[in-house]
Amino acid sequence: MTKSVQEIKSDVALVIDHAEELLKQAAASSGEQAAELQRRGMKLLRQAAEKAQDLQDAVVERSKAAAQATDDYVHDHPWKAIGMAAALGLAIGLLINRSR
Repeated sequence: MTKSVQEIKSDVALVIDHAEELLKQAAASSGEQAAELQRRGMKLLRQAAEKAQDLQDAVVERSKAAAQATDDYVHDHPWKAIGMAAALGLAIGLLINRSR
């Protein structure tokens, strides 16, 4: 099961927050402690990038599914689709004409 887009967004935000905190601590530290905090911060940023890629993949997957569903509907109900497109075009035309 894949995570929802909102869950992935939350994960990315959380990882970035943790990375920022570690990098702030590294800036305030010195020596080996700063280097270790910086390494951990960079690791968290890589994780955030991976989660952002997961988010992009999920959005692309859902967009493709929506496009396929629309395509299937138009092929199964061509006259309804033509009617809806004509009605939408008429409504937009009336709105544009009214604003002039």
